[in-house]
Amino acid sequence: MGIPDTLQVLFPSLFTQAKDERTAYLLLIAAAIGIATISSYVTSFGRVLFDLARPGQSLSKYGAKKGAWAVVTGCTSGIGREFALQLSKAGFKLLLVSRDENALKQLQTQLSAESRTVKIDFANPGASAYQDLKSAVDGLDGPVGVLVNNVGVSHSMPVDFHECPESEMENVVEINVLATMRVTKIVLPSMLSAKKGLILNIGSFAALTSSPMLAPYAGSKNFLYAWSQALGGEYAKKGINVQLLNTFFVVSNLSKIRKSNWMTPTPKAYVKSALSHIGLQCGAVGHPYVSTPYWSHAIIQWLVDHVGTEWFWMNYTHKMHIDIRKRALRKQERERKALDKKE
Repeated sequence: MGIPDTLQVLFPSLFTQAKDERTAYLLLIAAAIGIATISSYVTSFGRVLFDLARPGQSLSKYGAKKGAWAVVTGCTSGIGREFALQLSKAGFKLLLVSRDENALKQLQTQLSAESRTVKIDFANPGASAYQDLKSAVDGLDGPVGVLVNNVGVSHSMPVDFHECPESEMENVVEINVLATMRVTKIVLPSMLSAKKGLILNIGSFAALTSSPMLAPYAGSKNFLYAWSQALGGEYAKKGINVQLLNTFFVVSNLSKIRKSNWMTPTPKAYVKSALSHIGLQCGAVGHPYVSTPYWSHAIIQWLVDHVGTEWFWMNYTHKMHIDIRKRALRKQERERKALDKKE
């Protein structure tokens, strides 16, 4: 029995309904493509669930409880503060880097391990700030096992680019791009000497989908995305694991969200998930050196990657930002009127 006869036996209704044999073959090809596409979607989503369910690398690989240090920038609130607390609890000594000296001292009292501080205003670092950080890193009594590049800034509200204040635009680039590169360059020699290290760069869904009305911020996060992947490729064979943590909404001052829900975790829940999935891609299947570790964020990224088009998600984001700006402006107006009444 030849192939055509075999196909007619396996799919008799298809050949009966088709006007001719050629049409039947075309329908079979279309069905095969459909089955392959669905299979790839099922496999990809299964990989997301599998990564979320299994544990990642142990932090002991990077020196936890072995005298190693963790460097955390922007560590006095939100995600950065939680990274400091949880890394300290995991057995790292902490080098805390932030602009608020009082908040740094207060955080030190809550850590369960040795810690040191470096005060840097990343928006206006000054001539000696990074040299002070380098001296602090060089003076540590052990290698740096983990670097968390958490410091970052966004816009006060969504805004069309031509109306974006220059100071705000410059702060985004200075803090999100230049500061991250400078800190990483200072820390890398310690990791290279130890032949191991973990670099976690805090990313954003603004790099996953185009974000109209947050153009400078989205551009800075796109830079971190590509830069992290480049670093990952450079240093993987040298024992250094670089991961961009792709992040959706988290309760924080940056997001201006105060209450958690299923897709907006608390910093504590987010960091716990991130540290328990080191080395796993979770929702970032197919994105080298990128991880989306929180379960709802992982599922949302999978949907963005596989459902709809980039145009659809860009337009959705644009409409959302227009609404956010309207609400922010109304709030500003209410506050102005309230202030006028007091005066």
